[in-house]
Amino acid sequence: MISNKEEPIKGEILLIDKPKDYTSARVVNIIKKKLNVKKAGHSGTLDPKASGLMIIGTYKMTKYLGELLETDKEYEGLMILGESTASFDSETEVIKRSNLENIDTQIVRAMFKNFTGEMEQIPPMYSAIKFNGKPLYKFARKNVEIDRKSRKVFIKEFEPKRIELPEVEFRVVCSKGTYIRSLVNDFGEKLGTGAYLKELRRTRIGKFDVKDSITLETFLNNYHETN
Repeated sequence: MISNKEEPIKGEILLIDKPKDYTSARVVNIIKKKLNVKKAGHSGTLDPKASGLMIIGTYKMTKYLGELLETDKEYEGLMILGESTASFDSETEVIKRSNLENIDTQIVRAMFKNFTGEMEQIPPMYSAIKFNGKPLYKFARKNVEIDRKSRKVFIKEFEPKRIELPEVEFRVVCSKGTYIRSLVNDFGEKLGTGAYLKELRRTRIGKFDVKDSITLETFLNNYHETN
């Protein structure tokens, strides 16, 4: 763990399974307070509605986080076909519904093949990307649309795990900067039905797997100050 005041402060790496409805910043602040450290960071933001792996570094180990930002990420999620939301996920209400009578399992399964490789993706308005110093989601909540530049992302793997319409469970391996909400929204648009992301869980960052992480609750209950 963290060394005492007489020793060089090296820091540490923690694998935390973030619970739903927590922001990534909140998780980092909780850990900073518990460890009584002044410097800590994480290897990539998870939306509040998402759960899963966060890698948190303290002190000098924060430098290692930059390398992790460049690695592939793996997620498991659940999309709902036939419905669309402004935020592309369950944060906002359904604003459009479509009939799925002409859609079957084979059509959905085949659509996944259209979403692998390099592609251009426009970040969603409901995101933490800054515009004039303010995150885009603050403009979105006031129904203000801001022009966003598209970015290149790479989808290495995208496959269905379970299809029981309107629900589709999936797995995706992608590059940094990929918005899974936008991927799901684009999937629904191309299918002609609309879709939104109902659940998302990050299962891997580079070589680190969520199976090797601990829950935030476990960390708080079992960590004891040793300094």
